[in-house]
Amino acid sequence: MKKYIVTVLAMVLALSLVFLGSSYSQATAKETKIMEFSTMVGVPRPYTGATNAIRGVPGGGLPWAIGSASGELKASGKLEITLRGLVLAAGANTGKNPVPNFRAIVSCLSKDANGNPTTANVSTGLFPADLAGNAEIEETLSLPSPCIAPIIFVTSPTGSWFAATGQ
Repeated sequence: MKKYIVTVLAMVLALSLVFLGSSYSQATAKETKIMEFSTMVGVPRPYTGATNAIRGVPGGGLPWAIGSASGELKASGKLEITLRGLVLAAGANTGKNPVPNFRAIVSCLSKDANGNPTTANVSTGLFPADLAGNAEIEETLSLPSPCIAPIIFVTSPTGSWFAATGQ
């Protein structure tokens, strides 16, 4: 009888570990990083305005510069960006950020319902930015599947980009 109880307890323990392990692996899969970055580039003159939009996202009307940026995008859609010194690089307000709110766009290469290639741009809500161009952006987005070669843009409230991942 004692052997039977020990065997049953061992089986219950083994099954518990299996179920806990699968829950843990599902939770960590949701937190897998798609990308992590420690730099962004401000929009340079050839990309200002709509003429040379990148993935359908037009550049801001004037060149922008950025002091520093870092962030990450997770498979769950969680986006975190820290910006320091995102300011105009030309014009009357050079060295200042005249925009009170930033937004972020995650641009992915994906596929449509028929399997054809497409570009999917997903936008956050607005996040406050100060005159020095400092801001924190944190939001969970519904990313397309698949999300290939993501580019993250920091934009105006209307969607013109001021800074983007890449160099």
